[in-house]
Parts: sequence; structure tokens; C-alpha cells
Amino acid sequence: MAEVLFNNKGIPLMASGRTFMADTSGAPAYDPKTITHVSPDLDETVSVGNNKVVAWGSGNNFPQEAEKLIGKTGVLNTGLKFIHRFTIGQGIFPCRVTGYDADGNEQLEVVNDEKITAFINDRKVRRYLHNAARDYFKFGSAFPELIPSADAKQLVGIDVKNALYARYLEKKNGIIPGVVVSGKWPDSPSERKDYSVVPLLDNYDPYADLERYRLLNKLSGQTFIYPLRDEWSNNEYHPLPIWWSAKLAGWIDIANKVPSFLIKMYENQITLKWHVQIPYAYWEKKYPEKDFKSVKERKDAIQKEMDTIEESLTGTENANKALFSMFEMNPNGKVEEQWIITALDDKTKANDQLITSAAANSEICFALMINPNVFGAGMPGGTYAGNQGGSNIREAFLVNVALAWLDRQTLLDPLEMILQYNGWTNVQLRFRNTLLTTLDTGAGTTKTLS
Repeated sequence: MAEVLFNNKGIPLMASGRTFMADTSGAPAYDPKTITHVSPDLDETVSVGNNKVVAWGSGNNFPQEAEKLIGKTGVLNTGLKFIHRFTIGQGIFPCRVTGYDADGNEQLEVVNDEKITAFINDRKVRRYLHNAARDYFKFGSAFPELIPSADAKQLVGIDVKNALYARYLEKKNGIIPGVVVSGKWPDSPSERKDYSVVPLLDNYDPYADLERYRLLNKLSGQTFIYPLRDEWSNNEYHPLPIWWSAKLAGWIDIANKVPSFLIKMYENQITLKWHVQIPYAYWEKKYPEKDFKSVKERKDAIQKEMDTIEESLTGTENANKALFSMFEMNPNGKVEEQWIITALDDKTKANDQLITSAAANSEICFALMINPNVFGAGMPGGTYAGNQGGSNIREAFLVNVALAWLDRQTLLDPLEMILQYNGWTNVQLRFRNTLLTTLDTGAGTTKTLS
């Protein structure tokens, strides 16, 4: 039975059986308008009770499909985790900006208030940073949840609704009123117990919106979503994640197809290294029929010697090992009983596929704004060649840290709003970083604040 590898549109890409391998070429005859693509920017709606919910993708399953795609694409998964790690750095600390030096750098004064320090170092805040950054980079959106106290005088907690199970309500008067949270997505929940509706703070001024709820006495007993979005996308609901351009360009598909191709190639290929030609006269002279009681006994003896010959030509332990054979010249000067051993050219080489895979990995890194050399993925030659030295890696990492400011501030906004609402005014949050340095500085690392 043949195994057929399909793409996500149901088009066969390659097929293999015990003795053959096939792939497809050319363009399929279909109308592109009839094909459903997984896309994050289709604003279709689905009904949930009396609510109209904006579908996240053509099948309302974009985060679920994106999660699968990330999980099976090694360089994409590792690249996103790398961004996640250097963005969070070594945690955050509270401070005040007291001024700026001549180079424009902030002059910071650490805030040693016990209550603020306890809040910042609380596991809930660390968990918030971890989960919010995860969804923000994977899917382009995160859904932090602010939790007020029973008397609504303070915000006492922060959580993150898993983006896999969060969908925006359709806009009313130009404002998205809330988020529907359900473990049933991408299927629409049919019963009220299967979903909850959490109010969404206005993205323009979340603090003012929260104050409005407080003045209307609607804060107590209610939680609120503080939306985080990658604002590079112009979509009103679901922004494109940073890596999506590599998907649209096809590089992620290539990165995943190369291993499948290689597996099929190795499973189905017949690799013959040597062609050994032995004259019939050799067997007649060494194993004459008269010396054996039966044909089977003679066949077994010949088979045993052929196995010995094969063992001598194959295996790592036999590398560079010599094989001796003898022949004679008849009275007419013709060679008799000469063995001929010919090395066969292996037509199934994987080098081209590995180069293609390396190019795909580099393109995915470029989409993530990561220098491939940071992963030791610089190619030794050709278009994507790069210096993999320590200085190059350090500089690439420094560029990533410098570019992380906007994403870091996005992650800090809900925490700084909590500080402000709770009366801890004039307090800012900053990230700590550990940066690699050269040995001539006398230290392997240095601490910086950003």
C-alpha cells in the first residue's frame, strides 16, 4: 500500500511504496477562491448565546493550528522561546527615573517599598510575564486578566487567559466590549456553563476605562481583560504574529517537508555500494558438484562465501581493508577467473535537501528578527554565510535586547497600571539583563538595566 503525503489543502505532494517514490509537479487545477486557508485576519462572526464573536481565522482555529505548526517546526519553536527568554530577561524591579545623563541614559533610583517589592516578586507576576509573553509572541495577542479586591479599592491579582480559548466580541459603537473565554473553541460553546464573558478594557486608555467601571460601581466582583497586541499589524481584532511572514512565504512548509522527504528517501532507497563480478569458473573450480551430496548443500556453501565477501566490503570496522583474489592467464593470453569490484555512485544524495533546510531555517530566523548565528546556525558558505565568532553572537544578542524595549513596555503596562491604581504613584518598572562580555573586560558577564 502506498503512503501519500498531503499538504494542508489536500493536494498530494509525494507518494511512496516498497519499490517506488513519486512527487507532484505543476499547478493543480482549482479555483483559489474555493480553498479555505488558515488565516488570522478574517473577521467572520459566530454566535454564542446572544453574543456575536469574531472568529480567529477562517475556521476560528488560528491559535490552535498555529500552536501545532510551532510545535513541529524546531527552529520556529526555539526562536520564539529565545525571544520570550531575552525579553523577560532576569526579571523586573521597581524604580524612579530621577533624571538623565549626558548620553540620554536614565538615572534610576531603586524603590525599596516592601509592599511594592513583595508584589513585583510574587509568583503571580512572574507567571503573568511568562504566559503573556508566550501568547504575545506565538499568536500576536495576549489576554491579561486584572482581579480587583472585594471592595474594589485595589487590584490584587493578575492572571492570563490562555489565548487558545479567548475570542473577541464584535465591536459595538467602535469598541470591543469583551472577550468570550471557552475551552470549547474552535467549536462554538452551546451551553452557558461552557463559556464566560469578561469585559475588555478600552485599548486607548485602559486606566480611564477601569475608573469608569469604578465610578459606576461595576468593579466589585468582576475581572477585566487588559488587551495586549502586537500593534505592527493593522487588523482591528487579531494582529499577525511576527513569524507569520515566513509561513506566507512558504519557508516554514519547506523546513517541515525536508525532514519528511529525507525520511522517505532513506526508508525506500536501495543503496548499492559495490558491484562484485565473479566468473562462473571460480565457483566451478572451488565448489565442484562432485564434492557435494546435494545441490542444496553446494548452494549453502556458495552463499556462505558470498556473505563473507559482503562482510569484508561493508561496515565501519572494514574501512580501508584489502580484499585479495587470484586469477590466471590461459595459453591464449586471456584472463580467467578474474574478479572485478566496482564502486557504485550513490545517486540519492541528501546534500541539496540539507542546504535547502538550512536556508529555510535562516529565513524563519530572519522573520523573527533573530541573527541565525546566535543559534550557531550560520552557514559556512554561500548566500547565508556568516561569522559565528563570539563577538558576532554578542552583538546580535545586544541588538535583540535593544529592540525588545517596545515589547517589554507592552508587557509592563498592566503591571504599572496596577501600581498606579493601588496608589503607588511615580513608580516605574524596568528589566534586568545579563549580557555577555569579552574576556579582556575581566568578567564573563555584566548586569544592565532596561
